[in-house]
Amino acid sequence: MSHFTSEDEALLQSMLRQLLQSVKEKITGAPSVECAEEILLHLEETDENFHNYEFVKYLRQYINNTLGSVIEEETEKCTSAQNQGEVSGYDTLVQRVTKKTRESKEYREMMLALKNVMMVVVESLINKFEEDRMHNKELDSKTYKECQSGYYTDNCSDSDSSFNQSYTFMNQEQLQLLAERLDPIQPKEVRQEALQTLCSAPPSDILNSESWPSLRKHLTMSLSDPDATFSEKILRFYAKTFSSSPFNMTREVYTSLAKHLELCFLSGEYYLPISAGLDVSNTDINHLLKKVRLLNEYQKEAPSFWIRHPEKYMEEIVECTLSLLSVKCEPSPEFLSPVYFLALLDIKAVWFKKWTHAYYSRTVVLRLLEKKYKSLVSEKQKFSYTGPDLQYIYFVHSLCLLGRLLIYKQGRNLFPVQLKNRKDRVSLSDLLILFTELIYYSPSYPKTALTVQTDNYSPASLVTEILQVFCDQMGSAAECLYTDAVIDALLHPVQSLLSGTEMHINCLETTLIHVADILARIAAVEDGLSLLLYGGNENSSKEDSPTAVHVIVEFTKNLLHDDISLLSGSELLPVVKGAFIFVCRQMYRTYEGLQVLIPYGLHESIAEAWKKTSLLSERIPTPVTGANSPSSISQESKHINVILAWVSTLLDALLNFSATPKGLFLLHSTGTMNDCVTFMFSSISKKKQVKFGNGVIVTQMATTPTGAVALQSSGFIKALVTELWALLECGKDDVRITQPRYTPVDPIDQSCQKVRSYLREERII
Repeated sequence: MSHFTSEDEALLQSMLRQLLQSVKEKITGAPSVECAEEILLHLEETDENFHNYEFVKYLRQYINNTLGSVIEEETEKCTSAQNQGEVSGYDTLVQRVTKKTRESKEYREMMLALKNVMMVVVESLINKFEEDRMHNKELDSKTYKECQSGYYTDNCSDSDSSFNQSYTFMNQEQLQLLAERLDPIQPKEVRQEALQTLCSAPPSDILNSESWPSLRKHLTMSLSDPDATFSEKILRFYAKTFSSSPFNMTREVYTSLAKHLELCFLSGEYYLPISAGLDVSNTDINHLLKKVRLLNEYQKEAPSFWIRHPEKYMEEIVECTLSLLSVKCEPSPEFLSPVYFLALLDIKAVWFKKWTHAYYSRTVVLRLLEKKYKSLVSEKQKFSYTGPDLQYIYFVHSLCLLGRLLIYKQGRNLFPVQLKNRKDRVSLSDLLILFTELIYYSPSYPKTALTVQTDNYSPASLVTEILQVFCDQMGSAAECLYTDAVIDALLHPVQSLLSGTEMHINCLETTLIHVADILARIAAVEDGLSLLLYGGNENSSKEDSPTAVHVIVEFTKNLLHDDISLLSGSELLPVVKGAFIFVCRQMYRTYEGLQVLIPYGLHESIAEAWKKTSLLSERIPTPVTGANSPSSISQESKHINVILAWVSTLLDALLNFSATPKGLFLLHSTGTMNDCVTFMFSSISKKKQVKFGNGVIVTQMATTPTGAVALQSSGFIKALVTELWALLECGKDDVRITQPRYTPVDPIDQSCQKVRSYLREERII
């Protein structure tokens, strides 16, 4: 802040006295922002020099920086509405802009920040006002002496709160002196005193000062100070600045921290071999992780602010980040690079997901990756993770980053890339094939506190999640997934099981479930279904190898007949069967898919499996309490639930043949029509609604005599008519409150007789 004058002191004195009086009259001892507003309004009306005070200018500038963009945006909206005749008059316009501004998120955050600062500043000034009054009058002449005596004390707490400070307003001369005293060539004691003074000043004063460039240089250099306490205080100053300053200021602090880390890795300060692991309890490593964590926290928050500021600010942050992550540790890549530390703190690359979420920032990130930092994409990857945890964490972070990158066309344009250890370039198809191979060739990794093996972090689950996102994105799916090479890679374990080829897969059942999930999503889309039915080239000759649909349906039939020896006796076998039946269901629900599947008689195989399982479920004895131990009863209950779930899966699969007329004929030929309709009616009754798919099936069934009889005998038609009558009689809203009685037709209700008598008496009838 600029020079603190005696007039400002007088203003503060007046404010503090009135605040103190107001506080005494209230229950709590903390001054409120509303109280301060009233006092400022009163002073503005009574003091003609009010707007000339530096303190007032400071508040005005702070409010302008925080709410300027909000006011401009709301003014444009209201002006547009005024031009269209929705708002009339200048006063109305001002009122609407004021109202919208006060209701905005930025205004609430500003008021909260001001309140937190006021609570500390005012309390401190009230307690020490009389004692410091004489010192403040001589502040300009005694600055150097007071700095030497430690007058400005460091009130930083152990917490990370950015408002737990007692701020001291500083002028340009004082800040220039601080910049000189923080120079690394100065004695240690001098630098420590200067840092204490710096921590007691508002960050906005420091970042707005003319001395900030030299201060920034000295602070960046001091982050590497061997005195851990000294560098820790600088890091706290950075954290305070991030949380209490606007984006246009904090970007400079962020780039300063990123540049410092980049220089540390380039200088060889952190030559840490990957094979040795990482001891986070080590003081130096712990301090480094604090710096990276602070960087990462800002990375995840920055996208919510940079849209309101010039694009060059955002570009500066993106560029310095990519420059840091592109650092290669010399003399060998076997040393930890910055990506390892970032991955350790943000294993799923949430920061990158947020940076590429909006087109505004995504174009900048991808452009810089393509032009200057493509090495981040073509960085050498290792897939033998039996060693340290760090290697696996690095792998997960890279996998999530690449998966996010391929969603966007500009990201896919980065391929093919050239690897140093490979002659051929890695194409987009090569990368997707590598992804699919990770599903069934997932490397083992250590089960430690750092990377406990769960579905969220297993390679197969991570790759499946990425491919699921691709399936939901039409552009990325068509370019990445809808190729014969990728489909062949997905079907590799299925073809190996059909041919009896020896496989080395860690968890066969889980692999097959993941593969089936991706195939089902592909089959659910018209282009994906066409690929599975006809291959990538629809004009290919019949002599070519069978398309994916033939492999899938053949494997599904073998599963239903229990012809896969490697899966015999597996607890997950019903789940695997259900997953591949669902893939087939996505195909036979369409006319084209059903035509291809008819020769295989899949409907007969499903009906046969249902009859066999249904008979088995009828023979299950009812558990008797006390006859067995609790553990055996629990095991029996689990077994019963598995059988009942499998029965439901098979009936649901048969029912969905009714989606097409020819499929309905096939269902009728299995003799399971009545059972399927009863199952459908039971499901609808439990869920209290008819889904769109069931509505189509009901319509198809009602067009045939057999289907109509099945619907009638199941009670579905009666229930539907009853529900329709309830809606017509009471209306939709009333049904939720009370269930109406069924209105009798014969004999006539007494209330009707009363109406009839009244009409006769009035000679209306």
